[in-house]
Amino acid sequence: MVVMRGVMRKMWAVTALPLALGATAGRVWVGADAPPPPAAAPVPAIARVWPVGVRPPVLRGWEPPATAYGAGHQGVDVGAFAGEPVRAVAAGRVSYAGRVAGRGVVSVRLTGTDLRITYEPVTATVREGEEVAAGDLVGTVEAGGAHCGARVCVHWGLLRGDVYVDPLLLLPPWLVNREPSRLLPVLGVPPPGG
Repeated sequence: MVVMRGVMRKMWAVTALPLALGATAGRVWVGADAPPPPAAAPVPAIARVWPVGVRPPVLRGWEPPATAYGAGHQGVDVGAFAGEPVRAVAAGRVSYAGRVAGRGVVSVRLTGTDLRITYEPVTATVREGEEVAAGDLVGTVEAGGAHCGARVCVHWGLLRGDVYVDPLLLLPPWLVNREPSRLLPVLGVPPPGG
């Protein structure tokens, strides 16, 4: 019986090792010989509003780290005012609304995608499980914190599984690059009162 257990362990180790090393079709891939990882699906431009304001200043943009523990910024900081409304950028279901490390956090899983948005520091006005549409109020900007120095900001993050992605990719080009509105003269119409 003891001999049989030892044989079974060796058989398991022999069959499990290639799977752990990334074997495909009978071949074990090692180091630089390994095929590239599959390309991630593109982020759909489904946002319809910015999380705060109409076109808030981006105080710090997306800076993915070169390594898993390297320096970087896995999100976007947008300028805001304490007490300003924070809105859902796209439709989804609230997956978390509460405090993490002393800061208010709201997280929304986007409908029809594998994406999840986080906003912080935000005092939540929604509850876990609640459905939200683009533009719906999810909270208000909290005052304090040193994340953006002297400015108040909202950190806006986007995750696909446990991998951070640039949240600005959610915004369609017309919402990101929109110029301010300008009034043009109306020709042939006299000015009022004149």
